Amino acid sequence: MAVVNTHMPYEIFNPVFNLERDVKATWWMLDRIRHDSVYAQNFYAALCNNYYGPYDVWAILKNIKWNCSWRYAANMVAEIRHDVMDTWYCSGVQLINPDYVPESVIVPGIERDLEKLGWILVDADTKNLL
Repeated sequence: MAVVNTHMPYEIFNPVFNLERDVKATWWMLDRIRHDSVYAQNFYAALCNNYYGPYDVWAILKNIKWNCSWRYAANMVAEIRHDVMDTWYCSGVQLINPDYVPESVIVPGIERDLEKLGWILVDADTKNLL
């Protein structure tokens, strides 16, 4: 049975720009999240407390952003891995594995992979790219 995200942030409902949809439509990213627990945790941490914007002129001008809660990020990773959310939620705080990173930390590999999908880190309060 598939896990359904019930607490979608309003930014996710953009019909054109949707980071979660883009990740779930990318076989190589799904494969890494499913089979590499460090990558999965680092991906979860990168989603927490951060805002992403599509690397698209129109989206930047319209100030389109995507973000989610820690719980939503954990649920997203759990859904991809066919796992339980509690495995990932607060995993950066607990630092169960020395390769895990705290929530909101973006490791270069995750940032590079999100950029390949067309998503970049943006400032939450302004229209400026970081």
